[in-house]
Amino acid sequence: MGFTRRQLFRSGVGVTALLLAAGCTSDDRSGTTQRGGTLRVGALGTAARSERDPHANLSNDSDFLIASLVYDALTVPGADPTVAPRLASKWEPSTDNRRWTFTIADGATFHNGAPVTADDMVWSMRRLRSVGGASKMPVAENDIVADGPNRVVFTVPEPNTQLPLLLRLMTFTVPKDTTDFAAAIGTGPFKLESYQGGNARLVRNEQWHGTPPLLDAIEVTMFDSVTALGNAALGGQIDLASNVGAIAGRTAAGRGDLQVIRRADDTMLGVAMRVADGPFADARVRSALRLGVDRTALVNQVHSGYGTVAADVLGTADPLYDTSLRRERDVERAKTLLREANFDTGRSYPFVTKAEVPGEVESAKVIATQLAEIGVRLDVQVVESAAFYDQTWLNAPLYTVSWGTNDSVLFLADKLMTSGSNRNETAFRDTEFDAADAKALATSGDEYERAVRELQRIEFERGGYLVWGMADGVDIAASTVRDLPTLGGFARVQLERAWLA
Repeated sequence: MGFTRRQLFRSGVGVTALLLAAGCTSDDRSGTTQRGGTLRVGALGTAARSERDPHANLSNDSDFLIASLVYDALTVPGADPTVAPRLASKWEPSTDNRRWTFTIADGATFHNGAPVTADDMVWSMRRLRSVGGASKMPVAENDIVADGPNRVVFTVPEPNTQLPLLLRLMTFTVPKDTTDFAAAIGTGPFKLESYQGGNARLVRNEQWHGTPPLLDAIEVTMFDSVTALGNAALGGQIDLASNVGAIAGRTAAGRGDLQVIRRADDTMLGVAMRVADGPFADARVRSALRLGVDRTALVNQVHSGYGTVAADVLGTADPLYDTSLRRERDVERAKTLLREANFDTGRSYPFVTKAEVPGEVESAKVIATQLAEIGVRLDVQVVESAAFYDQTWLNAPLYTVSWGTNDSVLFLADKLMTSGSNRNETAFRDTEFDAADAKALATSGDEYERAVRELQRIEFERGGYLVWGMADGVDIAASTVRDLPTLGGFARVQLERAWLA
C-alpha cells in the first residue's frame, strides 16, 4: 500500500529511496547493473525552436530532455506516490495549506561546485514566475521567500493541497542572477559538456545529491521528423529514440536487437475549440464536433492501435478519472445540434495543425474527413511550429494540441482551463469550473474527489477540448539499454537510472 497524496505531503521522504523507485522499469536481465558507457539518445526538435533558457517555453523534446538532465525540478513524477522529491528533499504545509516549506536536498550543489542556497532557489522561482507566468509557477513572486539557508517558503492566497504536484515541471534552480544560460550551470545528474545546433553531450555529475548515474555520458541528437528519428534507431545510429511513435514501434517490434517501450496514457492529442468567441463559441456546436468524430477509428488510424479512446476530459491517467464519461459517435444528433445553433455549414473553417508530435497532422486530416459527414467543412492548414506558437496558439478558433503530462485531472485543469491561466488554449472562462478548481486545490479526501468529479463533468459538458484519444508513448531502444522510464509525461526524461548492459 503506497502513500496517499495527503500522507506524502505531510512526510519528508528521502530523495535517494524514491529516485531509485520512481518511474523506472525493474527489468535487469543481466542480473547486475553496470557502470559506464555513453547512451546515444535521439529526440524531436527544430533549430528554429531551440531554447537554452530553462525557464522559457521548451517546445523541442530535445531541449526539454537536456534541461531535465542538467537541471533539477523541485519535485518530479513518481509511480506511487505520484510526486517524488528531487532538488527539494521534503515539504510540509501549514495547517491551513497556504504556507508550504520546501527543504533543499542535503549536499545539493551546482555544477561549478557552489552549494545551492535558498537565495538561489527563491531567485529562480521568482524568475520562473516572471518568465512563464502563473501556469509555470502558481505562486506570486513576492510570496516566495527564504527561511534560513536551505528552506524556501511558498505562500498561496487560497488553501492548496496540491502545490508539490504543481511544482513538478519547470521549477529548475539556477545560480542567482544568471543572465547567460549557455554554460548550463545546473544541479542535475548530468553536466553539459558541449552543445551545438540543438545537439548536446552530457557527462555524469559525480557530485549529484542523488544516487550518481551509472552512465558516463548521454549524447542527445535532435531530429526534425519522426521518420528520421525512427530510421536512426532502426539503423543503429542511436541507442534510444525518445517518443518516436507507434509506426516506428511496430516496425521495431519483431527485431531481436531492439526493444519497444510503451508508456500508457503518455500523450493527449486533441483539438482546441475556442470558447470565448468565433464559430465554436456555442456549446452545441462543440458538442456536435465531439459527436461527429469516430474515436476508435482515430486511435486505430493515427496511433496504429497504440492508444485508448478518451471522452474530452484531460487527465485520463488520474486514479479519479471518471470512466463513466463516454461519448459515442452520433452523426444525426450532431447534425441536429448544428441546426439548433444555426451553424453556417455553407463555408469552410481553418483547422490549423503542425508536425510536433507523432500523428498530429494525420489526426487533423482524419478529423476533417469525419466531420465532413456532419456538414462541417474544415480546411486543414499545416504550419511550422514557430509560426504556430507565434500566430495560432491561444488565438485561433480551431487547432490541434498535444500535452505530455497527463496524470492528474487537477494539474491540467489548473494549468490550461482556469480563467487566470496564461495557457488557456480554448479561452475557457467558467465561474463554476474556477470554483471547482479552487475547491480541489483547497481540500483533500472526499471533498477533493467531489471537486475533481465536478471539474470533469464541466469539461465533458461544455469545455473547449475535443480529446478523442490518448496515445501510448513509444520509445525504441537497443536491447542493451536497461531501466528506462515507463511512466508517461515528464517522467520519460528521467534517464538518470538507465544503464547499458
